[in-house]
Amino acid sequence: MALLLSVLEQGMIYGILALGVYITYKILDFPDLTVDGSFPFGAALTVRLITMGMPPIVTLPAAFLGGALVGVCTGVIHVKMKVRDLLSGIIMMTGLYTVNLWVAGTGYVAIFNRETIFDNDAVNAFFPGAAGRLKTAVIILLITLGVKYLLDWYMGTKSGFLLRAVGDNDTIVTSLGVDKGLVKIVGLSIANGLVSLSGCIYAQQQRSFEISIGTGAVVIGLASVIMGTSLFKRVTLLRVTSSVVLGSVLYKGCVALAMFAGIDANAIKLITSVLFLVILVVSMDRRKGSLSQRRQHIT
Repeated sequence: MALLLSVLEQGMIYGILALGVYITYKILDFPDLTVDGSFPFGAALTVRLITMGMPPIVTLPAAFLGGALVGVCTGVIHVKMKVRDLLSGIIMMTGLYTVNLWVAGTGYVAIFNRETIFDNDAVNAFFPGAAGRLKTAVIILLITLGVKYLLDWYMGTKSGFLLRAVGDNDTIVTSLGVDKGLVKIVGLSIANGLVSLSGCIYAQQQRSFEISIGTGAVVIGLASVIMGTSLFKRVTLLRVTSSVVLGSVLYKGCVALAMFAGIDANAIKLITSVLFLVILVVSMDRRKGSLSQRRQHIT
């Protein structure tokens, strides 16, 4: 039961991160490595605000806005300074390492004796006794669903349509008299805001911040997106955002099973990389197979 709850909690937290990666990778076709810096940035900002005595609930919008600002910086470097997309992300990721240390004050900060969104008087009163074991999972589920439905709503707005159009065919956006660069900046802002929010929740769930928690975050996000969109592609009842979150939970479940099987915890990053490679190869093979079937059908 404890293992299942841990997988669900971690999967949904990284599901929010995966939604951000989905915007950059699937919609904008932008290889944004800023994710490895914006995830710990949200965590660093959270522990700093909590240690300063701010209410834990305030850290959620603060982390999102902070991550959105980071995304704007990446977008400005790419759009206004004409730096290539991959290099823009690398520049921001590298710079954020120092920024995160400045914000948090040190490479490791513990908040075990502080109130969090999962442990405060209001939450403990609502989840008394044995129900307290479920409070973290329930709160994360509510936040994840809220983020997912807000993103679904946004994608149905005019701004959301423009965002999708930029990734598919930016010429259409230009013909409508809209600055495609500005649309890219907005997309990167929202994506990194979600990633930073994920880091905020992660820090409060773990009750600590560590400077290295962002290492490999973009790989986890990409693996979750590819796994979710590949496995649930034909499930018409599910929106793409739901598939991405479910992909994150499944991905975390695979990693948890590997550790449960007795694999050394120090090898977790290697497991993550190998699992991502397998998912990537399988998804590419499926794509090739579907293309060949279409060609045979045409001929």
